[in-house]
Amino acid sequence: MSSKTVDDFLDHVRQSAQDGTLVRLNLGASLQPDGIRNVFIRPVSLKDSTVLSFVYRHPTRDVTKNFSHGEAIELLRDLMGQQFLNAFLSTTTGTAQLTFRKGRPTRMLLGKPEVTEVPDTAHDRAKARPVPGHSVWLKELGVTAADGSIKAGMEAKFRQINRFVEVLQPLLVGAHLDPTTPLHLVDMGCGKAYLTFAAYEHLTKTRTGAVTALGVEVRPGLVEQGRAVAGRCGFTRLKFEAGDIASSRLESASVVMALHACDTATDEALAKGVQSGAALLLVSPCCHREVRPQLSVSAPLAGSLRHGIFRERHAEFATDALRALLLEWSGYETRVFEFISTEHTGKNLMIAAIRRKIPLGDTGARARAVADFAAFHGISRQRLAERLGFELPGFVAPVSVAPVSSETPTVS
Repeated sequence: MSSKTVDDFLDHVRQSAQDGTLVRLNLGASLQPDGIRNVFIRPVSLKDSTVLSFVYRHPTRDVTKNFSHGEAIELLRDLMGQQFLNAFLSTTTGTAQLTFRKGRPTRMLLGKPEVTEVPDTAHDRAKARPVPGHSVWLKELGVTAADGSIKAGMEAKFRQINRFVEVLQPLLVGAHLDPTTPLHLVDMGCGKAYLTFAAYEHLTKTRTGAVTALGVEVRPGLVEQGRAVAGRCGFTRLKFEAGDIASSRLESASVVMALHACDTATDEALAKGVQSGAALLLVSPCCHREVRPQLSVSAPLAGSLRHGIFRERHAEFATDALRALLLEWSGYETRVFEFISTEHTGKNLMIAAIRRKIPLGDTGARARAVADFAAFHGISRQRLAERLGFELPGFVAPVSVAPVSSETPTVS
């Protein structure tokens, strides 16, 4: 750990807390998978002073504690690098990202400010959100009214949008995507493009390097709507094109995402992301039809799968666990977590894959892990495996014979 780099980062925190420009400080990449996942810090005004409020996010609860500026700095010194590998500071004058890297120097990257207004530090203020309600595209897409208030029935969507940006930022840091270099984001199956717009706006505000984005959507009407809204918002480097995920061409990308792409469309997006060399892949799978009819497990598990609901949920688990294993075999570090509370949507699982800078050794062990998992569940065909060229146990290639002609029939 570079103590000077940490001291420089804490100097930014201390100065912003003292001069009232501190907006938020997030700690992520926890080294305690079953303990505290994140810590969210913001300034709060009490009767006689301003303190820093720490919200410790546990898997099942949040715990809030207030500390003086001096106490907070010493606590941060103990937390950073010991319990959390990433820290992201947002002030009205700029951002700072601190990353601890095993075997390499600690790195701090500075960026442009997310917001330029001094934050409200009232103790009972409304929750600060990374996507402000006054964003023009939110109004254009029907999430907010002209005054920036959330429209009735769109509250869950607004929370989902903000949660996505909260998830995205530390993953970008973990993927070592330098904010001073160009970044190209592709959203495959973008739909109405709520999250495409959210990601593009956030990236352009927090990075100094050029940001370009592409939304791919099969429905022409939504493509035209996305283009029109981007034009009215002045988002000149956000483009939309018509097409389905499977047939779309993707030559290069920094970040590839596919939120709620149905069944094997998720696999197509992941495969294209891997093949393009993307540093970060983000998918939230929807529907798991391909694997379900193949499930065949031995006793005592087999008996429980006669119940439809268990078979459905086990198919979801088996499909997404196999996807994670295949991504790890392909050279990615994979994280699987709940994207948003189940009260908002049942499709709340997110798979995040970060391409490893240094490939792990013993690819044979990871290949065996994939093969053993598939064999246990009786899975012989799976789209991501096919697209990545991984032959599952029991796989039989489909045979297609050409029409009778003078040419030799071909086998594909």
